[in-house]
Amino acid sequence: MGFGVRWTLHGDGRTPAPGAVVRPEERLSWPRTAGLGAQHVVAMFGASFVAPVLMGLDPNLAIMMSGIATVVFLLATRGRVPSYLGCSLSFVGVAAAIRAGGGDSAVVTGAVFTVGAALFLAGLAVQRFGARIIHAAMPPVVTGAVVMLIGFNLAPVTASTYWPQDQWTALLTMLFTGLAVVCLRGFWSRIAIFLGLVFGYAVSWVFDLVFGKIHSTVGGPEAVDHWRLDLSGVGKADWIGLPSFHAPAFEWSAILIALPVVIALIAENAGHIKAVGEMTGDPLDDKLGTAIAADGAASMLSTAVGGPPNTTYSENIGVMAATRVYSTAAYWAAAGFALLFGLCPKFGAVVAAIPGGVLGGITVILYGMIGLLGAQIWLNGRVDLRNPLNLVPAAAGIIIGVGGVKLHFTDSFELGGIALGTIVVITGYHALRYFAPAHLKEQEPLLDSGTSDYDAEGGKRG
Repeated sequence: MGFGVRWTLHGDGRTPAPGAVVRPEERLSWPRTAGLGAQHVVAMFGASFVAPVLMGLDPNLAIMMSGIATVVFLLATRGRVPSYLGCSLSFVGVAAAIRAGGGDSAVVTGAVFTVGAALFLAGLAVQRFGARIIHAAMPPVVTGAVVMLIGFNLAPVTASTYWPQDQWTALLTMLFTGLAVVCLRGFWSRIAIFLGLVFGYAVSWVFDLVFGKIHSTVGGPEAVDHWRLDLSGVGKADWIGLPSFHAPAFEWSAILIALPVVIALIAENAGHIKAVGEMTGDPLDDKLGTAIAADGAASMLSTAVGGPPNTTYSENIGVMAATRVYSTAAYWAAAGFALLFGLCPKFGAVVAAIPGGVLGGITVILYGMIGLLGAQIWLNGRVDLRNPLNLVPAAAGIIIGVGGVKLHFTDSFELGGIALGTIVVITGYHALRYFAPAHLKEQEPLLDSGTSDYDAEGGKRG
């Protein structure tokens, strides 16, 4: 297949026959392929808009680098894994923690660059030793606990930063977004976050017209009078221009906070690759390591110029499931559209103008969903929390991560929150497992959701 940039026309290039699928190496006509690409861009809009804003990074650069990251991923996997790479929400808590400690955007991207490098190396290890290495180091009880503490660690950000800016807009946005997620079907359910943002924009505009300025905190500790929706920056922004770039800066304290996210990204990638393989009918176990490494390389490339990290997006996997069109040509088209959006500063100004109250309503749901993905990993892995071997390290690590417990080593070095919670979960589980009596270890943890089953000799079962 080479680099996966040659496609055969599916049927007549128009509408696939009932029940037919368009495989990764096939495509529809180019106008239809472009339309599918645009649909993929819209599907990733919600999270890719919110994530860089919450991380304090340039949304224009985020969108542009998501297109470049997708191209890197498609080339690395040689067109066998149709996926879109967008800004990862797993790093929002990390960015908040680093900024709370005095770090700026350069320190944030430097820490995340290191995570990308660690993810790249993890992918090479999986490629060399197989998916079994994931199971050995990070069974479901560990990955679930780490994902949970990363998500729930974000709760204070919503409660103290976004929600107080406009509590009533936040409440209405939360209710609308929740209804959209639950009640909408098909493609519309995949862009529920985006619809919530649009609704919040409209509510903020109406409230400004009806009630005038609001007196609340915005970007500082003191309450001031301000408009809920301030679009002054949109009028000043150019239609065409490059986003703002900056080099990363590296600080050990920030790196230690960010590194635990590697665990969440590995679990996330494994699940996505498994889902895509099942949909396309092409087992992708041999591409798992390559996909993880490509994800890490793409994140390194993005953060090296000041952008956010990237990861495969479940929203776009959902679009594929709905349309049954798995053509990688559609993802090349999506990457092209993302590059064009990234070169429009006015588009970035609209994203940057998202009112704080709107973010408050969105993040209440979004952060909670991230945390509860950890519980889903436990369910998929059939983790028995009645077993103290599973319960104790998970319970201790989650409370440390969510509560912001800290260990002070020196005046200039401390461990706390996400970093300390993750260390407690991983080292606690493996240490306790070493000392635990045999009856607590009888039920071996299953493989992470998204990885393949393996027999005792390490070979793959069909």
